[in-house]
Amino acid sequence: MTPRSRSCGLDDRGSVTAEIVVTLPAVVMVLVACLGGLGLASSQLRAQDSAADAARVLGRGDAVAIAEQLVARSVPGAALVISRPQALVCATVVVEQRLLLVPLRVEGASCALDGGR
Repeated sequence: MTPRSRSCGLDDRGSVTAEIVVTLPAVVMVLVACLGGLGLASSQLRAQDSAADAARVLGRGDAVAIAEQLVARSVPGAALVISRPQALVCATVVVEQRLLLVPLRVEGASCALDGGR
């Protein structure tokens, strides 16, 4: 074996470690973004369900405070927006979430017949 062939194998030592160090932050960012996306989807589903429940409660003629309590219990930090187009009562639940330090607005909306009028 010549000294030249032996030195070729030693030049690659540590290159895998360097590649892992370079790619690990990118892999972590992708993982955090995926988990954040799942959190956003969960918040959107809770907002949609809360909006449907609030619209039903308001459609029965119950007080607005009851619907607001229902939303606050289901989606902490959310705001309830109520509108009454024609013979309907519509509830929109809006909450702000963060994904990788970027604020995103998540909302769910639902309408019910306004039988309590």
